[in-house]
Order: sequence, then C-alpha cells, then structure tokens
Amino acid sequence: MNALRLLPVVSVSLALLLPGLALAQSAFEPKNIWVNPGFYSAHFDSGKGLENSNFGLGFEYPLNDTYRITAGAFHNSDRRQSHYIGLYVLPFEFYGVKFGAVVGGFDGYPNYRDGNWFPAILPTAAIEGKNWGLNIAYVPTIRNRLYGAITFQLKYRFGTHE
Repeated sequence: MNALRLLPVVSVSLALLLPGLALAQSAFEPKNIWVNPGFYSAHFDSGKGLENSNFGLGFEYPLNDTYRITAGAFHNSDRRQSHYIGLYVLPFEFYGVKFGAVVGGFDGYPNYRDGNWFPAILPTAAIEGKNWGLNIAYVPTIRNRLYGAITFQLKYRFGTHE
C-alpha cells in the first residue's frame, strides 16, 4: 500500500486523538486498559450472507470520564482483515449508560475506497462495570459500499477497580 494513502487518515486521527490526550487527568495505568475479542454485528441486511461474528483483538484506554482512545484489528463482515483507530467521546450518561460517538478510521472493506482507510463517526453507547463492559454502536448502511449493523463489543479489563 502506498504510504501517502495513509497520510489523510493519520492526520485526521492525530487531530482527533491529541485533544483527548491533552485532557488526560492521570498517569498511564495498564490496569485500566479494556481488551476486546472483536464484536458481533447484527446486520440490517441479514440475507446477504455477511459475517456476523467479527473476531479480532482490540484495546481501549480511558483518558478521563469522557474520552477513550481505541485501536484494533478484526475479521470484518466481508470476511477480510480490518484495522481501526479512534477516539470515543462519551459526554452523556443516563442511568449508568454512557452515550456519544467513536470517531476514527477503518480499513479493509473492499467495496469502500478499495479497502483503504476511511474516516467514520459512529453513535455509541457504553455500559461498564468494574471489569466487564459492553460497547454498542450503530453502523450506517452506505449503499453498495458498507453494510449497516448494530454492533456489540464485549470488553474486559484486568486488575482491581473500585
């Protein structure tokens, strides 16, 4: 892949991630890293033979109560390898559920930008306990390019949390 094709994604990612990093309130603590095994996608077009179980490995780290950085790789709905990097912005909370969006970039979808990186903003909800959590995101349908779904991402963090 031509390295110049990554330049817009890297630039946008840095522009999105740096403000969140600047707002970090405490020193890095490895016990706060959430680890996930990919996610499950409940596709709106269930008859298209898409892969619903999108296994992979991802990480999420809270910078404070609102911002979290995230990155990972997974086997996408088109049965291809995908990668992502982003920033969760979850400024609203209602009965323990945080609401906002994840802003970042994805690759690996053959019908969208020939599998190259593209930016995305996905509405998201997060439910978190001491060690277990669940991210729920809405992926819009982009006709002939990207299949819409509601995704469920189970996550776990090691260590003791209060």
